[in-house]
Amino acid sequence: MLALAEQGAAEGMWLRAGRQTGGRGRMGRSWESPDGNLYCSTLVRVGPHDPVPHTLALVAANAVHALVAPLCGTGGPSASVGGQAGGGPGNAKIKWPNDILVDGAKIAGILLERVGDAIVIGIGINVTGHPTGLDRPVTSLAAQGAGDLEAGALLERLSALFAHWLGIWRAQGLDPVRTHWLLNAHPPGTPMRVALPDGEVVEGAFDTLDRQGMLILRLANGESRAIHAGDVHLP
Repeated sequence: MLALAEQGAAEGMWLRAGRQTGGRGRMGRSWESPDGNLYCSTLVRVGPHDPVPHTLALVAANAVHALVAPLCGTGGPSASVGGQAGGGPGNAKIKWPNDILVDGAKIAGILLERVGDAIVIGIGINVTGHPTGLDRPVTSLAAQGAGDLEAGALLERLSALFAHWLGIWRAQGLDPVRTHWLLNAHPPGTPMRVALPDGEVVEGAFDTLDRQGMLILRLANGESRAIHAGDVHLP
């Protein structure tokens, strides 16, 4: 999609892979990509009057959450850590900056990359399966009891949801996107440990997002710190 963007591909195009041999997550991490899950990318051409481009992560998170949340309430094991299943129906939440969790287990990830005026938004959703043996809990729609789902059909729904939130972002600005994100994210006061790109680790509690989509962390001394980028670890 980055190559197509450089060649002038239009906003609204989507690409879907049946499987990936070099799937990537944030910070250059690998993303396991077996058959059956949803791996897709789209692009947005940002204009001079659009909100700041990195806030498209909130647009994508709202769309993915709206797709996943209704499918995660029908029972089944909710997560696995090291291959061991948990139990109970799922409760989907957004984790800053770009993960969707179900009862604390990652079910989807989002990655933004830029070339020129194009922001390429990559989305991976665990549909039929999820990795095992990781050091963090993960889950899938199938593990949540969502039934027999096909990635192509999910993409049709996802593209409509993304277009809906993109339209709001563009016509009304970031505020309604941010408000909806906050309603579906970790609640204020949630303890967090944030690993910054330079290696510093900051501990505190989630406070809010600022008007530019940055994470505001409340420190133990009562001060607030704005985080632009980092890996968030929840308890």
